[in-house]
Amino acid sequence: MPILSFGSRNIDLITGKKTMTIRKAWKKPLKVGDRLHCYWYLISKERNKVFEAKVTSVKTITFKELIKTDKLAKEDGFKSAEDLATEFKRMYPNKIKDTTEFQIIRFKKLPIEDWEGEKIDEKAMITQRADILFDSGKFNQSAMCYNAALKFDPEDIYLLNKQGDNLARLGQFEEAIESYNKALKIESNNEYILNNKAIALLNYGNPKEALRCNDKAMEINPKNTVVLYWRGFIQEMLGNKFDALETYDKILDIDSNNHEVWNARGNLLTDLGRSEEALISYDKALELALQEEVDATAWNRKGNALLELGRFEESLECYEEALKLDEDNDILWTNKGVVLMELNLFKDAELSFKKALILNPKNEDAEILMDECLENL
Repeated sequence: MPILSFGSRNIDLITGKKTMTIRKAWKKPLKVGDRLHCYWYLISKERNKVFEAKVTSVKTITFKELIKTDKLAKEDGFKSAEDLATEFKRMYPNKIKDTTEFQIIRFKKLPIEDWEGEKIDEKAMITQRADILFDSGKFNQSAMCYNAALKFDPEDIYLLNKQGDNLARLGQFEEAIESYNKALKIESNNEYILNNKAIALLNYGNPKEALRCNDKAMEINPKNTVVLYWRGFIQEMLGNKFDALETYDKILDIDSNNHEVWNARGNLLTDLGRSEEALISYDKALELALQEEVDATAWNRKGNALLELGRFEESLECYEEALKLDEDNDILWTNKGVVLMELNLFKDAELSFKKALILNPKNEDAEILMDECLENL
């Protein structure tokens, strides 16, 4: 029972496009008619059976012949013959010579009812693979898998929603909206899919339609904090800042421990020129966030609010905390330089701007402000 293991490079196995593989010839070489049992990552935790297949043709070729052109290498999922040679030498260290024989194996996937071994739920297997790829940020590959899974059940709500999410990550917002619409034809009262559609509409440049879609989600569940959060964001994009502030406050009435909403509220209050209130929100956000979740951006926002209020020493402390978390951020070094100038520490400010320019020579603010520092030294 020949067993073949495949890795992530061979994602076309799932879509059915891949019907060939190249393997070092075994002691008992494969022949036409042999049955193959194909697996993902045979010796890892991600091990999954993919399918069974029948060998339709076999050609034996030497390694020297194999790497003469890119054609076979590309068919097997490699970028080039050179790429194939590098990978095979890694897989078979000290065991490959020009005369080493390889087999070009072509196969045909068998219907699951004709399998000899363990039967699997192909749709579930493909969906699991799609989710893993999606969570890893490999959106082109996960899109292929979601499409393949939908062939088993074109009306699967979960898959249609995930396909929409995937297309949105790829910037294909019109196609994402179409996928969400298909899901909503089946389940029109799904607040989460309505919200995802609203986000796609917003990214597609249609905030008014996004708000109308969000309205429908709100009718279903007015206390869904995820829907409310995006409602506030959409309202901000439409310039309805006071409505957005009211929305963020509604969320905090439901969940006062949501540090992301406290941050969003602080940003909005800053835009409205209400720096004292913004500072309270930023403080609350920093207090609530777990230590590993507190990022440089949060400290920077608080520093900016304190700078607006003229509380320069406290602002400087915030920028220094931010730089501990992101020392290669030229914007943070520039902000630190600004507050040092306010404290009349021009030499220190000059060094801060110089650091910003080393990190980003195109930072015009740092360049102009450093010149101003030099005039005050």
